[in-house]
Amino acid sequence: MNRALALAAAPLALSLASCGAIVIPRTTTPEERQQMQAAQERVSELERVADWMTGSFTSAEQSVLDPDFLEINLHMARIWSERTDGQWFYVEQAMASRPDRPYRQRVYRLIVQPNGLIVSEVFTLPGEALRFAGAWKRPELLRDLSPKELALLDGCAVVLQRISEIEYKGGTVGNGCASDLRGASYATSEVTITPEGLLTLDRGFDKNGEQVWGSTKGPYQFLRMTPR
Repeated sequence: MNRALALAAAPLALSLASCGAIVIPRTTTPEERQQMQAAQERVSELERVADWMTGSFTSAEQSVLDPDFLEINLHMARIWSERTDGQWFYVEQAMASRPDRPYRQRVYRLIVQPNGLIVSEVFTLPGEALRFAGAWKRPELLRDLSPKELALLDGCAVVLQRISEIEYKGGTVGNGCASDLRGASYATSEVTITPEGLLTLDRGFDKNGEQVWGSTKGPYQFLRMTPR
């Protein structure tokens, strides 16, 4: 069976203790208890998505089945674990043929909203980003970097919602993610996250809404290099 089909399988069990479970005192009112339980559920949702995003992924299998898709490596590593303002990631994408020359390097911050939606904010790195290449396996490269040095890409956040116990899906909202790549005016992203990998569709559109870059045959299928 094509491993891409595994994107819809293999649920992942979570321990509340590993998510920083909230202890609910016995003296709380029913309303307070309900609010605390809701807060705990949001913490669990955030940790679940962060766990699924953590790791190294490849589109190798898809590239063999369809030559219109390139073989790309995607690495996402958690950083700044001591911070309490969300889950932070260093993210790197590179052609498999040039793993040491990534074409995209970003920092993501995952936060959860009161309504349960998970937002992945996108930041660019300061200066020459290639000096951080490989930081997913060499965290010391980010030792002197702090969030205040990053630049938020306004309008480029991805908003995710749970579709099932094994799938979160979402994307950018509207056309506010500016892009000037290959004549584009704005970019959009669509993402599906499961325990086994990600589906990603990044596209650029001109001012008339015509697509000028990105896949025209559907999303890239990134599968874990080391399956769970």
